[in-house]
Amino acid sequence: MKKVAVIMGSDSDWPVVKGACTQLDALDIPYEAHILSAHRTPTQAAEFAKSARERGFGVVICAAGMAAHLAGAFAANTTLPVIGIPMKGGVLDGLDALLATVQMPGGIPVATVALNGAKNAAVLAAQILAVEDEALTRRLEAERRKMAEQIAEKDAKLQEELLKS
Repeated sequence: MKKVAVIMGSDSDWPVVKGACTQLDALDIPYEAHILSAHRTPTQAAEFAKSARERGFGVVICAAGMAAHLAGAFAANTTLPVIGIPMKGGVLDGLDALLATVQMPGGIPVATVALNGAKNAAVLAAQILAVEDEALTRRLEAERRKMAEQIAEKDAKLQEELLKS
């Protein structure tokens, strides 16, 4: 199975980004997590992106806040799918991160999830990898069934409560 690269621009992103790692663990997907900056370590970030395919990665997840453009810098240096997690914070509370992540030039796409959307970034990475992995497809389908069962249980509790009122 291909690995997922989980890249954050700063260690301050880790409290959110670890949610992606937790989700990847739950789906039994191998990953590596690293701190690389498009602006403070541009050479290392570019080298990582350029070598990612050869190093066994299938998807790259990049989290960055403010107007940092980590996901775009990675997308410019690899043809692997890149998923951006815009991080909340700063003067604009994440709007600048969202726009920097989603507004990419034609030909250099970045799939973008919600502000602080680490779990969805991991699920999207899993869905991309599952195109070629039937076992992973089954794990994703099991996760969907589990979510549906949880909602059904919550609805049953609500209906019981409504009957008591």
